[in-house]
Amino acid sequence: MMTINSKCVTALFLVVCFISGAFAQENPMQFLSSANAKVARAAALKNRWEGPIDSPKLQKKKKIIFIGGDMSDAGTAAVFNGVREASAAGGWETLTIDCRGRCNQGAAIITQALDMKADGIILAGVDYSTQTKGLSAAAKVKVPVVGWHASVKSGPTEGLFTNITSNPKEVAQVAALYTVVESNNKAGIVVFTDSSNPYMLAKSSAIIETIKQCEGCRLLSVEDVAINDAYLKMRLVIENLVKRHGVKWTHVIAVNDYYFDLLNTSSIAALVAANKLVGVSAGDGSPTAYKRIRANDIQTGTVPEPLAMHAWQLVDELNRALTGQPPSGYVTAVHLVTAQNIAYDGGAKNTFDPANDYRNHYQQNWLK
Repeated sequence: MMTINSKCVTALFLVVCFISGAFAQENPMQFLSSANAKVARAAALKNRWEGPIDSPKLQKKKKIIFIGGDMSDAGTAAVFNGVREASAAGGWETLTIDCRGRCNQGAAIITQALDMKADGIILAGVDYSTQTKGLSAAAKVKVPVVGWHASVKSGPTEGLFTNITSNPKEVAQVAALYTVVESNNKAGIVVFTDSSNPYMLAKSSAIIETIKQCEGCRLLSVEDVAINDAYLKMRLVIENLVKRHGVKWTHVIAVNDYYFDLLNTSSIAALVAANKLVGVSAGDGSPTAYKRIRANDIQTGTVPEPLAMHAWQLVDELNRALTGQPPSGYVTAVHLVTAQNIAYDGGAKNTFDPANDYRNHYQQNWLK
């Protein structure tokens, strides 16, 4: 029997019910065949450019304010560094405002960016729906705001010129299907999520619905452990899971690599040593995740974000906004990293950096 530990059980199952309507029912053989096919596509090399082939000339000397939900997060920091790299050709000045996990608490953070005389704003890892007043103020003075993980959906969103993100449903499905394939349809699964984050909630909802289609899998529980304080709570959560499920618990699917960082600590690893756990993360491709996958240490896969490529796209989208052009509409393809393909697409540097020459493509576009 599956148990749910959640602050937002109602929200979680509303999303699950919505997603379930989009799944066609398949018999077990069809399901496993389609799972193998989708996993293979996701694991394929990402060496072909599928992004925009035309962009406006890069504007010069712009001031960009990068509002980070938490700049201590490795993903957010990597995107910021990528934005600075990409915008160097235009002589852009990129400054940060670090919310330290508190952007969603009603502070007028976008207004602060406007006071800094921003030409453009990037909202990174901040839920746009909590920033309606600031977004309205930016629109009034015609300062474009581009999001990165600011909404569950990619593309234009109310108040945002566009939002850049991988599709959370597809990311989650790939992580769940990889677990199905690797376990040969026999897994006792615990899902770790953070329902305070809409993007992570969407991922765990899709994971649940996908696993429900695996006849030989058991979804033991969904653990809602907020990332901000997971380091304080994880040991007790794991102790309770081992007591409830014992060695029936064999697999972990998490919405972020950070949960595996905690599972990998010596005190917690000792609690689950008998389980011989293996798992996969539906994001975000941290360096520690790459090291675990390479060492075959608990984590066998991750579905990473192309952080540097997203950063270059952020600059391209802002430049489009500044020149009165529409968004590109580009959404990066989902990628699965395993021991079999970890040597490619940036894996040697413990990051997902597609070998599709995106830097050169954007630079050439901006020179036109």
